[in-house]
Amino acid sequence: LKGIVFVIQSQSNSFHSKRAEDLKRDILKQAVDLGKESPIVLLTHQIDRHEGAWTILPLMTDFSVTYGRNTSWIFFCEEDTRIQVAKLLETLRRFDKSKEWFLGKALHDEESTIIHHYAFAENPTVFKFPDFAAGWALSIPLVNKLAKKLKSEPLKSDFTIDLKHEIALYIWQKGEGPHLTPVPEFCTNDVNSYKTDDCATTFSNFLPLCGEPVNKEDVFVAVKTCRKFHGDRIPVVKQTWEREAALIEYYSDYADISIPTIDLGIPNTERGHCGKTFAILERFLNHTSPRIPWLVVVDDDTLISIFRLRKLLSCYDPNEPVFLGERYGYGLGTGGYSYITGGGGMVFSRTAVQKLLASKCRCYSMDAPDDMVLGMCFNGLGIPITHSPLFHQARPMDYPKDYLSHQIPVSFHKHWNIDPVKVYFTWLAPNTEESHNEKKVGYNREDL
Repeated sequence: LKGIVFVIQSQSNSFHSKRAEDLKRDILKQAVDLGKESPIVLLTHQIDRHEGAWTILPLMTDFSVTYGRNTSWIFFCEEDTRIQVAKLLETLRRFDKSKEWFLGKALHDEESTIIHHYAFAENPTVFKFPDFAAGWALSIPLVNKLAKKLKSEPLKSDFTIDLKHEIALYIWQKGEGPHLTPVPEFCTNDVNSYKTDDCATTFSNFLPLCGEPVNKEDVFVAVKTCRKFHGDRIPVVKQTWEREAALIEYYSDYADISIPTIDLGIPNTERGHCGKTFAILERFLNHTSPRIPWLVVVDDDTLISIFRLRKLLSCYDPNEPVFLGERYGYGLGTGGYSYITGGGGMVFSRTAVQKLLASKCRCYSMDAPDDMVLGMCFNGLGIPITHSPLFHQARPMDYPKDYLSHQIPVSFHKHWNIDPVKVYFTWLAPNTEESHNEKKVGYNREDL
């Protein structure tokens, strides 16, 4: 065990940091039970020299300097990965630690997708990348090589969108570096499944619930729309998830009483919508009951399960400044910032909105990208954003089936080339076990 450094991809929000600490304790207890020396277990959110620690690559130099001589493997996992330490040791022993290895559970795209910049468009299935939920490992010779490369070629200052794919691309080096080696013992079967006998890792695959779901009346939903989409996008919201929301308002550049929409006095911009989003935040703070702890801001083509979101929010303390959704990064190799991508839905605690608006951090232009400006503002305030993989900026077919198979998703985004009503009822509608009074429409996920 001295040869393995465990790295838990953790977050500083109190709910997530506790989960990561629990996993660390479990790994250390297993080491004691095996009569082994305690391994090193690191939590990425505590490696505070880097705002981009969650993107892993900026840490390679530190890993190489600190552990490059006296360890064999860096093993990465998520807070919900469950590890059988003895089985993991046995699995890693199969691989020659003096060689460059990139090990994991392999995912691949079913079709080329925007979130991977349409990479490998000829045949998307050829490129494999790791499912972080199953854990993944780098041998020290590979860590040392990556650290050396990062010294001579610093990470470019641009976007981090799907980290697992981007790390695999960086390691692959256009064919000069190693491919991901699939390891069958790295599993995402549910911890309680009978199929886990041969697994070194499993995944506690569920939608977190930490007590009663928050009340419907505790979630205020703001839908961003504009006149040109009143006729096609808003009817989809009304046919699908609107009924799950007790408090919902539609914000537009035109007051249409049939919906009804509210004109915030902000002209529609083709892109960005920063002015509109900040107007929504101010309206939430100043014109809704101070007893409503949560605000959700979505696009008019976001498909969301408010029902599941209420369960998820039971795990978060609204007295903390919470800014929750799917995390992207900008310029993190060079001191940039993380942000919640808007299309999958942005969730704010009232406390977060209060701190943001008190700070005077605002849009640099009305059509600036709202989600990126918010990320910049919260970063400047020292308020970390909170990532949940259950929010999705793209459509179900833009993600590997195997990746979605261990999720209970909260949102998807875009109506492009899909039947959005069908996608909602297939992926997001409360099923009969979840909700007795909701009618389930039977579609098979495999159809999509």
